[in-house]
Amino acid sequence: MSVSAHLTELKKKHETLGLEVEQAQRSPGIDDLHIAQLKKQKLRLKEEIERLSN
Repeated sequence: MSVSAHLTELKKKHETLGLEVEQAQRSPGIDDLHIAQLKKQKLRLKEEIERLSN
């Protein structure tokens, strides 16, 4: 897989996680630990995207 294709895939995953975080924050039954885990995954993806972009 080329770097640009990998970056595109990471960006899609990052966007999907962002939507999941938003939805989880609006759901009263979701615990804060789950939301924190989603945010950490999203941050790792962002860092990987930035690392590959430079």
